[in-house]
Amino acid sequence: MLRAETHKFESHYIDNLVGNEKDYFERSPINFVDRFSCPIILFQGLEDKVVPPDQARKIYLALKKKGLPVALVEYEGEQHGFRKAENIKFTLEQQMLFFARLVGHFTVADEIDPIRIDNFD
Repeated sequence: MLRAETHKFESHYIDNLVGNEKDYFERSPINFVDRFSCPIILFQGLEDKVVPPDQARKIYLALKKKGLPVALVEYEGEQHGFRKAENIKFTLEQQMLFFARLVGHFTVADEIDPIRIDNFD
């Protein structure tokens, strides 16, 4: 999916990184959802041409169906790597809160409204 959906410039770069068809299959997380065992939070720019939004949605839905704690945050107007200060701040806050709630089981000092985490909240 990544090779087919990524923009033209990145497509050849990915071939050099990944390799042949077998390598693509073996390195694609969507093919191994059964091996996932930990909570995951995904942040996706809706104008991302390197990793298209549909890929984040597919892995999110597969992990949700599996029953793992998972969350997906999508940003309008963002590409691959976020540039808007409010989105960077929100991402960092939600990452910290996600880890606090699901991994480290600690309380963060700041008041941060949590996003919904499927299969957890």
